[in-house]
Amino acid sequence: MKIVAYEVREDEREEMKREADRLGVELIQTPEALTEESLKLADDADGVTVLTKTRIEGDILDLIAKKGIKVVATRTIGYDHIDLNAAKNNGVHICNGNYDPDGVAEYTIMLILMALRNYKQALFRANANDYSLKGLMGKELRNLTVGIVGTGKIGRKVIEMLQGFGCKILAYNRSEREKEGLRFEYCSLEELYEKSDVISLHVPLATTTRYMINRESIAKMKDGVVLINCARGELMCMDDIIKGIESEKIGALGLDVIENEEGIYHQDRRSDILSNRNMAYIRQFPNVTMTQHMAFYTREAVESMARGGIQNIVKCLQKEENPNMLC
Repeated sequence: MKIVAYEVREDEREEMKREADRLGVELIQTPEALTEESLKLADDADGVTVLTKTRIEGDILDLIAKKGIKVVATRTIGYDHIDLNAAKNNGVHICNGNYDPDGVAEYTIMLILMALRNYKQALFRANANDYSLKGLMGKELRNLTVGIVGTGKIGRKVIEMLQGFGCKILAYNRSEREKEGLRFEYCSLEELYEKSDVISLHVPLATTTRYMINRESIAKMKDGVVLINCARGELMCMDDIIKGIESEKIGALGLDVIENEEGIYHQDRRSDILSNRNMAYIRQFPNVTMTQHMAFYTREAVESMARGGIQNIVKCLQKEENPNMLC
């Protein structure tokens, strides 16, 4: 069995090789994204594994199918870079990654606390030997209502962690799931918007969720609402978010993702001119904390992603039960 791994980071390389050796797989690794040119590496391959720089759609997907490659495994949980319908039509199986939700959930809690306690400004001042307190008064989480949009693995883990703070927790999911001992209330999305002091997004990117945070939804929220996004940047319409910050309707913003981050995040662009104007503009606000899509980035998660890229292909080819198979 031969697998080609694309977009391999140095922190994945050894774990991926160990897993391939354990499973008796011939493995080729490259830091390149999967393109028409780099697909030549996958001659006679049974499967390929990618990250999000590679878009599995259109001509590339046709070429993958023509080469007889049976499985594409993304090492990410999100799969909005893959056209599942086209993959089905081409007879190509798609799998996504899996890792424990703790890392992203912990990071979400961190961003909430940083936003509530004005940490960005406190840090900037301290770096300039300004230790004044004016404008830094925060809020205590125990007295607030937190709205969780999406109660999948990560959303539920955030709820579990929030319980220790004593805050009221509201949640919305397209279909209500069993609470399994967690203390929160399901409500409509409109009610969540209206009643929450803090709103955190934990839904996948789809046609129904793209730009779900927009001018209309922001208008329904409390004045001074805190918004947190560790999911996908395209869940928010950044033009409307910026207007919300400028009008002070949005009290604080914590972003680990942003629309059109591709080609910027996870790269050193210090000497470059960035074309993402919204990113360049919004980061200057004192109440906006931005990080470079790293909520997932823990040793445990990276190792799980690296192993999963190999395991999912092997399971699929050997027709084993695999909860990560998407089609």
